[in-house]
Amino acid sequence: MSTTPPARTDRELDVVLVGASGFVGQLTAAHLAAEAGSARIALAGRSTARLTAVRDELGAAAADWPIIEVDAHDSDGLRALAARTRVVATTVGPYHKLGMPLAAACALRGTHYADLTGEVLFVRRCADMLHEEARRSGARIVNSCGFDSVPSDLAVLLTATAALEAHDGGLTDATLYVRKLRAGFSGGTVDSARQQAIAMAEDPWAKKVLTDPYALSADRDHEPRRRTRSGSGSGSGAASGSSVGAVLGALTRSAKVARSMVPVSRDASDGHWYGPFVMAPFNTRLVRRSNSLTGWSYGRDLSYREVLDLGNSPTAPLIGTGMAAAMGGVFTAMGSDLLRPVVDRWLPAPGEGPSEQTRRSGRFLVELLASTVTGARYRTVVGAHLDPGYDGTAVMFGQSALALAGDPSLLPDRAGVLTPATGIGAVLAERLRGQGFTVTTERIG
Repeated sequence: MSTTPPARTDRELDVVLVGASGFVGQLTAAHLAAEAGSARIALAGRSTARLTAVRDELGAAAADWPIIEVDAHDSDGLRALAARTRVVATTVGPYHKLGMPLAAACALRGTHYADLTGEVLFVRRCADMLHEEARRSGARIVNSCGFDSVPSDLAVLLTATAALEAHDGGLTDATLYVRKLRAGFSGGTVDSARQQAIAMAEDPWAKKVLTDPYALSADRDHEPRRRTRSGSGSGSGAASGSSVGAVLGALTRSAKVARSMVPVSRDASDGHWYGPFVMAPFNTRLVRRSNSLTGWSYGRDLSYREVLDLGNSPTAPLIGTGMAAAMGGVFTAMGSDLLRPVVDRWLPAPGEGPSEQTRRSGRFLVELLASTVTGARYRTVVGAHLDPGYDGTAVMFGQSALALAGDPSLLPDRAGVLTPATGIGAVLAERLRGQGFTVTTERIG
């Protein structure tokens, strides 16, 4: 018997795309115009003129789409928008700063919601503030429906499902290898990281959340406890006397932590070096949330990680070590009032994106290798010849919105603050295959 309140079928619209005039918003609008069929779509944002220009560029398929002018801080306007549609899909970030009023409006009105967040703090706030209300209203609040974190989330879901169906039991360990990644640099992603770095530097709660590998769990008390780090000294006494020295000390410590958390290592079986994947800190937490939301159906003691395949060249370990240090250093600098203006000079601004030529050359391929309690081995591959952060994300995001607006019987019987795997599930994988994505799972031993 279904436990989720029935879907809203009496709404004027099927999908409202909020932030449609932004870079990714425009790409998503183009995808919806090409693929939405008879679905009733509207474009929303702060500027009617800019939205109209976007609609005009889409041609005849979008000619009748309504335009809705609304501000991210206008709670009344957002509640009115949510009441008109079955699904809201929003690209407006940073979500930690701008996203909560819209997500709250959807939870209140029983409206399904999808976003592109890769922000641990925002998802945690959504879960804490909106999960129970969304369950009561029947809303699926589905975070992270782009490259954050559809490939990771679906890969583990499909692998665990295949293992259970074959009576191989739950997963014990799983590693997602990023085999191919050619992508443009996103100003929006950078700004999201910037806002989290600032929050971490200023707010003890944010620091606690961002350093907990199970921060997004639906039941943190039943997850493993964090191990207390030993030997974490305060740094050089000489550095403590000056602000510059303190900053440099923080950069050094961040680099060491980054390397220790995702060490550069060589796999003797293939000779490849593996290092840090920039999106792993968020993706791994979201996958663990999926596991906890389903009563740890993937495996009660599942160990999950993500690494970047650096190849087998002699320079690979140097590249990986440099990446680990840079990740920690840049993040720390973003949280520093002294250094933030320096790094902002060479980082892309919000709303900026790569050229069409750069996007055309984009692609990604991830491979999940997992073991089960019975010793079986599984392999799942997810990939596409699309720039993962832009054209690829537009497809993943658009198809997530259309799935939420489609036949509810195809979706998991679940409401609340969810993940792509727990809120949309295998239907999203099938939709992506229909868009030319590689999505395969096989037993390999």
